[in-house]
Amino acid sequence: MEPARPRSRIATTLSRLISCSGIRSKKPQEKLQRCESHHSDEEDAQESKEEHCAAMEAFVAKLFASVSTAKAAYAELQLAQIPYNGDAIQSADQAVVDQLKALSDLKQSYVKKQINSSPPHVTLMLAEIQEKQSLMKTYEITMKQMRAEIEAKESRIASLQHHLRESVETNKLIEKKMNASGSLSILDGVRFSDVSLKDFTLVLHYLLRSVRGLVKLLIREMESANWDIDAAANAIHHDVVFGKSDHKAFAIESFVCREIFSGFNSPGFGDESVPGETHDRRRFFFDQFRVLRSASAKQSPNSLFGKFLKSKYLQLVHPKMESSFSGNLNQREMVNSGEFPETEFFRAFAEMGRRLWLLHSLSFSFDRNFSVFKVSRNSKFSQVYMESVTDEVSAASDGVLRVAFTVVPGFKVGQTVVQSHVYLLPPNPPVKS
Repeated sequence: MEPARPRSRIATTLSRLISCSGIRSKKPQEKLQRCESHHSDEEDAQESKEEHCAAMEAFVAKLFASVSTAKAAYAELQLAQIPYNGDAIQSADQAVVDQLKALSDLKQSYVKKQINSSPPHVTLMLAEIQEKQSLMKTYEITMKQMRAEIEAKESRIASLQHHLRESVETNKLIEKKMNASGSLSILDGVRFSDVSLKDFTLVLHYLLRSVRGLVKLLIREMESANWDIDAAANAIHHDVVFGKSDHKAFAIESFVCREIFSGFNSPGFGDESVPGETHDRRRFFFDQFRVLRSASAKQSPNSLFGKFLKSKYLQLVHPKMESSFSGNLNQREMVNSGEFPETEFFRAFAEMGRRLWLLHSLSFSFDRNFSVFKVSRNSKFSQVYMESVTDEVSAASDGVLRVAFTVVPGFKVGQTVVQSHVYLLPPNPPVKS
């Protein structure tokens, strides 16, 4: 038997190479398989995550759509109640119940994690359509409610306007009753020898009520003709600062009083046909007073009172003023020709003129001297001679009240003073820029 030959170095090396080669060729294959398996798991997880996000997005969209539909159903339920509509209420109530049930089902699905919808993009699209339709329905219901509110407010406005017109007419009737000649019935028993200062004061207040009524009418005509009341007040009394906006009416009243009391100290306001002898003149004017106190302002234009009324109208109402108010001078032409117009303004003016003539006639019936006085601007206020037309009376920085202008003149009858009405300067007038 032959002994075994020893292995050569080459054989040994080859054997080792083959052995190593076999081992090394196996390991990369296993590693590749593991990488492919891991990559596949990541893709599955990503896909699962995207599907979950899509399902959640569709679920949320469906939830918002159901909420919008529930809101629309509830809005429709409210609309059906006013005015009451039984069928519409029942239908809307059922719709609200259905949507609340749908919301409850969505809640249960979320709790049980059963939010998957197939396919999600279709669910999302349908939910968006449902939500937009519900929003449009809600807007339509809101518009109906707003229209109903507008109609109700318009009806309320019409009702208030009707009540306002009725109130205005009622006030006019009350004012006419207050201004009626019967208000002086207390003077019916006054005799020529008994004329007193008390009678004079009563007729003066009677006149001033009519003056203020005419002033209101005058301001209303100015506003209708788009006059600037501020500019008108400033034209009468320059640079006067009024404490309140409605105080500008005192400037208009002062203008009216200034014009109508012009010539008051003269018998007959300057008419030469009045008797010159004192006793005869007193009797003449008392007869004038006695006749006119129970008569209307509709007197003959050729009478003493008619001539006085004509001259005072032409003096008080400027042609430009009348043209601005009525668009023509027809009323002025009628007065000039000896006619008395039947307009609201002229009737108010004529009644005021009648009361002025009554006061004038009564003044010249006195057996004592009388005179009219007015207070100059910046004069110190005196309670003996003056009365403020406003309640806001406060002294200036020097502690002295000062007069801005006279609204109604004062009177001196013998040794007695009838206070004038004045508008006072504000204590610290603002500086005009």
